[in-house]
Amino acid sequence: MWHQSFGLIGKSYTHDTTGSFLLGKWLYMPLCSVPLCSAVVDVAIQDYVADVASELTYQNKSSISTEVLFVFPPGPQMSIYSFQSCSEDAKVQAMLQDEVPVSRDEWANHHRGVGGATHGLPGDQLSVLLLLTQAQQLHEATGSWENLEYLQDQSRYPGKVFACFLGTLSPGRELVVTLRYVQELSREPDGAARFVLPQTLHPYTQLYAWNCHSSHLPYSLLLTASLQSPRGVANVQANCSLTPLIYTAQDHSTAQVCSPECKDPRSSWGCMSTLRNKGCDEKLGSVPVLLVQSWVWSLLCMTTHVLQVSLAGSPPGQHDLELLVYFGDPSAVSAVVEKGNPEAPPGSLLGDPMVLVTLAPSIPEPMPGQHQSGEFIFLLDTTFLERAQDSLLFLLKSLPLGCYFNIYCYEAASMGIYPQSVEYTQDNLTNALWRIPSTGSSLGDTNLLETLRSVYSTPRPRGHARQVWLFMTGLPSDKEAIAAEVCHHRNSHRCFSFYFSEDSAALAIALARETGGEVTYVSSNNSMTAVVLQCLKRALKPAAEVVSLSWTLPRGLEVEVLGGTPQSIFQGQHSLLYAQIHGQAQLPMCFQDTTVAKGVMTLQCSLEGQDVTHMVEFPLYSQGDGRLAGHRLAVRSLLQRLFLEAASGSGDEPRHRAVEISLASGIICPFTSYVGIRTSQRVNWYRGPLALLAPCQSHVPCQLVELPGLCKDSSCYPVTIWVPPGWLTAVRESWRALRRLTCGIAALPNQGACSKAHKPLPPSVSSLKYVDPTAYVLRSPIFGPRSTEAFAECQKLVVLQSEDGSWALSSGLASVLEVDEAEIKRKMPGEVMEPSIWATVLAVTWLHRPDKCYQDYCELLEAKAVTWLCSRAVSQLDKCLEAANNLLGSSAKPNIFRL
Repeated sequence: MWHQSFGLIGKSYTHDTTGSFLLGKWLYMPLCSVPLCSAVVDVAIQDYVADVASELTYQNKSSISTEVLFVFPPGPQMSIYSFQSCSEDAKVQAMLQDEVPVSRDEWANHHRGVGGATHGLPGDQLSVLLLLTQAQQLHEATGSWENLEYLQDQSRYPGKVFACFLGTLSPGRELVVTLRYVQELSREPDGAARFVLPQTLHPYTQLYAWNCHSSHLPYSLLLTASLQSPRGVANVQANCSLTPLIYTAQDHSTAQVCSPECKDPRSSWGCMSTLRNKGCDEKLGSVPVLLVQSWVWSLLCMTTHVLQVSLAGSPPGQHDLELLVYFGDPSAVSAVVEKGNPEAPPGSLLGDPMVLVTLAPSIPEPMPGQHQSGEFIFLLDTTFLERAQDSLLFLLKSLPLGCYFNIYCYEAASMGIYPQSVEYTQDNLTNALWRIPSTGSSLGDTNLLETLRSVYSTPRPRGHARQVWLFMTGLPSDKEAIAAEVCHHRNSHRCFSFYFSEDSAALAIALARETGGEVTYVSSNNSMTAVVLQCLKRALKPAAEVVSLSWTLPRGLEVEVLGGTPQSIFQGQHSLLYAQIHGQAQLPMCFQDTTVAKGVMTLQCSLEGQDVTHMVEFPLYSQGDGRLAGHRLAVRSLLQRLFLEAASGSGDEPRHRAVEISLASGIICPFTSYVGIRTSQRVNWYRGPLALLAPCQSHVPCQLVELPGLCKDSSCYPVTIWVPPGWLTAVRESWRALRRLTCGIAALPNQGACSKAHKPLPPSVSSLKYVDPTAYVLRSPIFGPRSTEAFAECQKLVVLQSEDGSWALSSGLASVLEVDEAEIKRKMPGEVMEPSIWATVLAVTWLHRPDKCYQDYCELLEAKAVTWLCSRAVSQLDKCLEAANNLLGSSAKPNIFRL
């Protein structure tokens, strides 16, 4: 079974020993991992940015030649900028080229000009001809494209992978792959930068079986990590053996660690149970996993069969090699300068120095009873109101005191219930619930774009971080413009996206990703309330409001913050900015030494209403390693924004700029594509006249392939077929011809949802097509009947709660508690001065009845009630709780009041 690591995949054509050429045979195509002999990995970590350079050596240890394909699944926040392979026969290098879209009209006009007859063709037939023509040109330029289509058609791993066909590897021969990429690292809650070595570079979790009595890997691994931070490198933790931390600077701003020997990181846990169960001699990577799948009638009216690979994927291993890098001050503001590429033109994105800015101010927890800040804007459609009115009630009731809110029903009108956000009070909440339009008042036309523009035009209350909650039950028609609009305002808010159908997944993910929010797929109505309240609990973390970010630099220099500065930074998060320095410093005569020139960055933010200032001094001259990790990640961020601008119809300028930046930096974008350049290696011993000729070059398939994962249709599962007599030779000799004939036909709509063909170039660009749903989505759990019953029980109680968290002593409350109202008043302790205190204690106690669990629905509501009680009657709670337990037959403990 194939796993997520991929790496170098080998393919060879074989057949079963049963049968004969005259009688027919079962045809197989075994796939196996080409063994990894050694891996050398050099990691440069600079705060929360990493540059990884790896060299992987593979060897064909089989007795036959095999076609090889290198597959690497780039993780989120990761971009490849260099790839090449080298063997004794040839060198293959991945290059970027401009991907010029060809429209249907341009294709038709071209063929009319050369005598082609396209008049009168139906749209579907014209699409097929265009598809076949492009597929034929692609095969003529590259050949062997079926190797990439194996992955795309049958892989069970969902997501995007980099794949490059590297030719044929002879028995005993080695192939060296060099892969370089940059990556933004995640930040742990304690401030550590987390780096995980991809399984492609260290595939110990699968495809290899080693002696169960030895902890050594079947390949050598050398890992070197260079660490740099102006805050100082404090410590490094890893789940593998490393050398002690060696500081290379007196101020501990740079350090280095490496692996002393090649050990399995899991050796301390012993061998895997699966290996013990299967036995040590089992060859995990040699099991044939390729069978043959039936295809359609060809244009020659003969039945053809196209071989397809069935690759299975799996989630990441539980024991990936992981580094945690701790800096001197985990919650601080830092700036480090990365020098530009001396070969790039001055003033260009790669030529000028780049400042990597980390904004992670210390944000304390709010004091008990303190009003919380925040602006919550809810964007609803009428379908959501039909399905989740109860969820909206729980959500609004759970908002904290001191916040601001507003509600937009964007299918009914683009304006909010209030002209702008209002303070969260009982009157405003009651008025909002009354003014929400009924489901029948919908205009029938989704107007989400105008609603978002209306939201962005309203002022944000000072000191309140804006959070937009978007509920989508369908996909708006103007999705590209919506994504571009949110991207334009990404620094002013964060977005929590909830979607209910798969067609709106890409848009929901894009909006949350651009703003640093969250996205959730709601699979059922009974889970919606719990999921929304869980997101609200995370959204209630305090935030620092960024007032300004200013720079003090020598005369002649100026700073441009690429992408702007966020207006809020939430607790537990950090903001990584890329600021480029332009110009030439004009220093006084006594300070002509540029190595001592310094700059100052000043961050002013507001914490709990108080202004806090952070001043960071940084040297303008950098002694960096020249690997340009910060520059390339800045390019990656800029390309994403340019793509959204181009997709929203902003003219040709964003596209032209994106192509120029992509080709110069090596970072791919949707307007560029990979092409593999294969250069034949010259034989060392040959000294004849032909040695003066230039090496032969050709194109090979190389691209980012979107793998949909396991197909849902039963026809997508591979099946074994019987090859009729004489067909084995025909298939071997006519593979490419048969493939050209069937690749276009397989794409016809009626041939099945999982038939794949070469992707035609779209007439318009879609920014949502490149969103990976598997890397970002939180899925809602499915709750059983017991949870549904609990929801119905506590819903009646929630309706009666005031916005401050208290309950009034009323007949409605007595009905929910199933106790006579007169009995409630009679059992009220004499020390209680306010009936609402006694009523609130009863409600909280009722939520803690034996064999009942309302945690998923009432955690935030109960916290508001407890806060209200502690602010008014702390000394009375013990006696009130005792009386409440006697009245309700409960046994709640004083800790429910945090006592």
